[in-house]
Amino acid sequence: MNPEQFYPIYLNAEKVTIDSRKVSENDIFFAFSGENFDAATVAEKAVENGALAVIVENKEFENKDKNIFYVHSTLDFLQNLAVYHRNQIHIPIIGLTGSNGKTTSKELIHAVLSQKYHVQYTQGNLNNHIGVPLTLLSIKPEHEMAVVEMGANHQKEIEFLCSLAKPNIGYITNFGKAHLEGFGGFEGVIKGKSELYDYIRDHNQIILVNEKDPVQAEKTESYSSKITFGNKESDYYFDFFSEEHFVGLEYQSTKIITQLTGDYNFTNLCAAASLGLHFGIDVSKIKSALENYTPTNMRSQIVKKGNKTLVLDTYNANPSSMTASLLNFNTFEGSKTIIIGDMLELGDQSETEHLNILNLAKKLSFDHIITVGHQFRKINDFSDSFLTTGDLISYLETTPIESDNILLKGSRGIALEKSIDFV
Repeated sequence: MNPEQFYPIYLNAEKVTIDSRKVSENDIFFAFSGENFDAATVAEKAVENGALAVIVENKEFENKDKNIFYVHSTLDFLQNLAVYHRNQIHIPIIGLTGSNGKTTSKELIHAVLSQKYHVQYTQGNLNNHIGVPLTLLSIKPEHEMAVVEMGANHQKEIEFLCSLAKPNIGYITNFGKAHLEGFGGFEGVIKGKSELYDYIRDHNQIILVNEKDPVQAEKTESYSSKITFGNKESDYYFDFFSEEHFVGLEYQSTKIITQLTGDYNFTNLCAAASLGLHFGIDVSKIKSALENYTPTNMRSQIVKKGNKTLVLDTYNANPSSMTASLLNFNTFEGSKTIIIGDMLELGDQSETEHLNILNLAKKLSFDHIITVGHQFRKINDFSDSFLTTGDLISYLETTPIESDNILLKGSRGIALEKSIDFV
């Protein structure tokens, strides 16, 4: 069985899934196995649940009469099928990566482009070597373009994901201090993320560039096929403004006030608006898309709880995004408490970066600083410090926070959002 032979079956499928619990009528189930679980053992059950076909990498479970097919590697077959499908479709695919703002930018771009086109886009954070193929295989004949998010924590990962998605437009949101351990420092981050630029250049495609970002500007200076924003000389220029905690942008006398907090979201909004303008979407429709977008994914999400304002930003954290969040939260009026969790995957720079954040927090006008995680606990000698979110919750159950504003910011592994019902 090879992807070309399997492709007619795929074309008749409703969707592709790797989760046996989500198999429904007419789906294709790819049986991925873990250290303690052979997913092929549920192949027959998937067929009973209506699966059109099942891909397994355990020969003993193959049953061609039931469309259960053996392949040497489930992952390889998934990726190769995605590439084969990508080669059959001829729509613009926007590929984006970056240290911060990938998912928010993806959702904003989708919201804007959907005002005129039928757009498929990465669901959730399916942005790795499994998620990108699943996104590609979710593109149907009715889709007119797609937005594919690509994440990485090592060199050559973006290069590989580009070989799958083959983007026509590439955008790097920014270069920040994320996954320093895997990339080998900040210069490694720049090199790794710039693999998207390398792909775009090698294939004569288009780069979306924020010309206010010196790294983006320098990396793309000699390349002519690009869409630019950020400066008055760029293709598109937007003025920044804000109302209360919310970010706004103005384009040619049209003012757009969004439901996003944090000045750092301004460039995410500009990128989405620029692509909308590039693809001929009317400014009034761009305004509608951006103003109606509501973050619900634990990224710069404002939650009202009684007379308190919570800023829930717990999906990810690194030194760059943590600094931006603290500086933004510092502008809020009223009393302020921050609950900050460890920033993961920083390698031998972890202690230094956590100390930098803690020192910044001490200099700003916060009434109460609470930290969660082993890294902050090692260096935090002046405020409430907890090893786990569970420990934090136990504290909050007896010691309620009285501040008007509360920020929760930390890496995904700390799961600070579990404490939201207790603050």
